[in-house]
Amino acid sequence: MTNRKLLNSELGRSTVEEFKHQEKIPVVIVLDNVRSQFNIGSVFRSSDAFIAEKIILCGISATPPSAEIHKSALGAEFSVDWEYYPETEKAVAALKDQGYRIISIEQTENSVMLSDFKTASGQKYALIFGNEVHGVQQEIVDLSDECIEIPQWGTKHSLNVSVCIGVVLWEFLHKLGKV
Repeated sequence: MTNRKLLNSELGRSTVEEFKHQEKIPVVIVLDNVRSQFNIGSVFRSSDAFIAEKIILCGISATPPSAEIHKSALGAEFSVDWEYYPETEKAVAALKDQGYRIISIEQTENSVMLSDFKTASGQKYALIFGNEVHGVQQEIVDLSDECIEIPQWGTKHSLNVSVCIGVVLWEFLHKLGKV
């Protein structure tokens, strides 16, 4: 048995135009004051890979075009739709008005473990991820319908925000029956 690496031309990748028309999972990623442009670029890449609807960048989160975002996004900033809100609260209010269930990904007193979270048919989700140091603002946690936590067993109890988004998006893709 051989394990020859596939060439890019063998991967069956969608073009940006095909991706724009592809069915997405009903998930919007909200970045609450994420400071690293490299993390933001990674979020674009994961959102492309796991067919999220769009990304909403808030507060100090940088927006494309940006050389740093592009370096880690590898062009996904052109395929994934995005919006910018100066205040995360206004983004949350707009998403609530559009029928999204607001979920902060944060360690809280009553958070639900990601492995135990159940999705509902027909429900749209806005998943909020916070700043690399401070996490999701308490005011935003207070506006959320619930909080989800990724189970962890090490000494840090913390994941890089871009890693966290990859884990959560993969799990949502699975829970929504796309895998």
